[in-house]
Amino acid sequence: MSETLVEPDANDPQATTLELDELWSFVLQKTNQLWIWIALCRKTRQVVARAIGDRSEKTCQQLWNAIPEVYRFGHCYTDFWRAYQAVIPEEQHTAVGKETGETAHVERWNNTLRQRLGRFVRKTLSFSKSPLMHTACLDLFLHRYNLERAISFI
Repeated sequence: MSETLVEPDANDPQATTLELDELWSFVLQKTNQLWIWIALCRKTRQVVARAIGDRSEKTCQQLWNAIPEVYRFGHCYTDFWRAYQAVIPEEQHTAVGKETGETAHVERWNNTLRQRLGRFVRKTLSFSKSPLMHTACLDLFLHRYNLERAISFI
């Protein structure tokens, strides 16, 4: 993912503002839940990090560790899920409700993923049969999505 990221402007504190969210998906059957955790740069709309796992603090920590160093010190907006409060440093974190609009971009990204890839729709006939293919499909989508944003941002 890092090869397609636009380098943030060091003089612009808004350049490293992130919106974090998680969305539900499944592999093979709906009882095999996988949660996709996303960190989206508010300025470029690029996905700077992702983690796939359950909805636990451990997976949230994986997302936080996956955020590139240059973005790691930016401010983060999330929903009120407790894992975010446990992982993100308090001075960098603001938990907000959807009505504030502070996480609107990452919520919109979730919809984009669900619209473009049938295997991520909640009620679907298309689904991944293995976690490996689920992850590979997501990573290919992220690469293309970020590349499109990088080209349009330049």
